[in-house]
Amino acid sequence: MKIFFIILFPILLLSCTDERPYPWISELDSEKEFEESGKNLMAVKMGLNPLEIKTGKETKILIVVHGSNSRGYEWIYPIKTMDDEDTLTMFNRWDDADCPNPSFLLLNNSIEKLTKENSNIEKIIIMGHSYGGLLVSMFSERWQFNTPVEIHSIASPLAGISNLNLKCNYEKPNFISSNVKFFEWRTQQSLDNAFKDLETDPQLITLEGSVVRRLPGLYKGRRLGHNWSISWVADELKP
Repeated sequence: MKIFFIILFPILLLSCTDERPYPWISELDSEKEFEESGKNLMAVKMGLNPLEIKTGKETKILIVVHGSNSRGYEWIYPIKTMDDEDTLTMFNRWDDADCPNPSFLLLNNSIEKLTKENSNIEKIIIMGHSYGGLLVSMFSERWQFNTPVEIHSIASPLAGISNLNLKCNYEKPNFISSNVKFFEWRTQQSLDNAFKDLETDPQLITLEGSVVRRLPGLYKGRRLGHNWSISWVADELKP
């Protein structure tokens, strides 16, 4: 019996550890299988992951950063909508159970490598949703590259939340560096399940030079809440 178990156990282990399909943009389904596509997206390794093969003709890099406890599906439609032949689209998988600063430093190093390897890139776009918006907002003060950047913070508690401020020593962005454009896309607090029960709207900050848009209440006939906010913004920004 012991010999049988020793033989069987590796077989069971292999059957339980099958890798999910890699989430190439061409394979992502934003209509029927978006939840499955979301799982594939969140299964990639930590760090910056390309979602398509580089052609060398791209003039833009799009980096998307998920929020806390993301299931990935909220990014499928936006990714497919924002990508075009001039854009190299990448997904930043990070440890959203930790403070954002360590992952910011890793992403910053990855972007530095990207700018050195892709001299033809004219603009970098970084989109962060919810908790991921805090991570990308750090570039507003700390962007150090010659390539211009657009930062898009979507449904993000940029003002901070008490436990986050205490644990992570978080401070909201205070200024925007040169070569940076900063956009805040704010949901309506009463319609956003992540914020509606809070006494004040954690999206509200004062940042000189920031472009602020308050999202409407409906999107394609549905309540425009926390996750749908990314799709609405993608429609606004699509090439």
